[in-house]
Amino acid sequence: MYEKVALFQVASDMARHAGSRQAVVARNIANADTPGFQAHRLASFADIVGQGQSLSMKATRAGHMRLAPSSGPHGSLQLAGAASPNGNSVSLEDELMESVSVSREHSRAITVYRHSMTVLRTALGRG
Repeated sequence: MYEKVALFQVASDMARHAGSRQAVVARNIANADTPGFQAHRLASFADIVGQGQSLSMKATRAGHMRLAPSSGPHGSLQLAGAASPNGNSVSLEDELMESVSVSREHSRAITVYRHSMTVLRTALGRG
């Protein structure tokens, strides 16, 4: 029943996206000492939703519209930062700041979900 309500779907998508962003941050941190590794980022949920509203085309079959996985807001973006002498572009400070940003995005999604459940329960007289 609850999965049909759009607000719950958005909150779920937002939390799932935050998890994906956190995985990218973790991969960057894990490869902080790997020679030649280039740091990656995923666009924030707000950026993806904002850009997605202006798109009107939809793919009707696989391969219909091809986007490079590292060029769009949905894919991983390589960061153009100053590389260390071994060619690694991971900045631990930047990754920790990104991790805090992702944590806030996830908390926001959970808060939206919880408050929506409270409103729904109240409307049904079960609050």
